[in-house]
Amino acid sequence: MSSSEAGPPAEPGDALPAVAPQLRALRRRASLTLEAAARDAGLSPAHLSRLETGQRQPSLPMLLSLARIYGTTVSELLGESGADRDAVVRAADMESTAAGGWTYWQAGAAGRGMQALRVRVPYGSQGDIVRVHPGEEWLYVLKGRLRLRLGDTLHRLAPGDSAHFDSLTPHRIDAQDPDGVELLFVHTLLQSPTATLCLGPTHGDAT
Repeated sequence: MSSSEAGPPAEPGDALPAVAPQLRALRRRASLTLEAAARDAGLSPAHLSRLETGQRQPSLPMLLSLARIYGTTVSELLGESGADRDAVVRAADMESTAAGGWTYWQAGAAGRGMQALRVRVPYGSQGDIVRVHPGEEWLYVLKGRLRLRLGDTLHRLAPGDSAHFDSLTPHRIDAQDPDGVELLFVHTLLQSPTATLCLGPTHGDAT
């Protein structure tokens, strides 16, 4: 079994009870055999079968991979209903939240497999924090200039520039100018308390 298949055995108190039947139903909706889906996800058929029967719990990278293969979202894989969620977020309804010196506004609905934010990064805030987490990130510079370090490479982005990268690549984000920088920011990290990994520490705590 490859390391990508490692995952905790299911226990009665585990937090994802709905995921097993959803995995099987969505695979069948996508007209994929167990073998084909497992191959595309980099799993063995036996491991995927254990996920579908609730004998094992999927990791976040597995959920992201299966969601892409099945043409759906992580939220749907988890059995969350989206019928009562508004597709439009009005500017007047966006409430700001502080995280490690940054200010961000939710620019999309909560509980989705993809999170959209408008972010203000002050000068000198969190520039030394290296972030590494599953998923993908896309950002677009609205105002100011941004320093983005991906691995060992430093990129300088101006208004209108964007970046799209695998967030398992170690990355650091900071404002180049004293006036700070404003961004549109999208990531595929599952929305949960671990979503703070993309924003850095909250209330002075380390990630």
